Amino acid sequence: MFTYILYIITIIFLLLSFVKDRKKTALALKKARNSFLAVLPQFLAILFLVGVLLTLLDSGTLQSIIGTQSGVKGMIFTSIVGSVTLVPVFTVLPIVSQLLKNGAGLMQIAVFICTLTTVGFVTMPLEIKFFGTKAALLRNILAYLFSFIVAFIIGVILT
Repeated sequence: MFTYILYIITIIFLLLSFVKDRKKTALALKKARNSFLAVLPQFLAILFLVGVLLTLLDSGTLQSIIGTQSGVKGMIFTSIVGSVTLVPVFTVLPIVSQLLKNGAGLMQIAVFICTLTTVGFVTMPLEIKFFGTKAALLRNILAYLFSFIVAFIIGVILT
């Protein structure tokens, strides 16, 4: 129900924008379409990979790797995957939902999302170029550690 309310609100604001300035609204819609098309290949690739992963791994295996009982080992695994992955975060959220439905642990997924959004192993050379080695390393190390703190807090609050 909430999703439908958001759709209705979006349509109302889109219509208001269209009434106020048709050219800007059309330009915004074109930019949105282009952004969507730019992200679509990555999104489809991730969906495909997770689909294959969920097909090949039964829920028992998935739970042993990143399930609640995997504990810190599963958190370290997902944190490493999150640290080296370079994808738009919103493309990962539907996949995370499927992983949770198939037995992934909440803290393991929380640390994955936190490291995905805050730790940039792939982008570190660029970060070093602009901020320096010390600042880049310190920021990434602190973000990595903070991801575990956030995951533990989420685990305590939601379980």
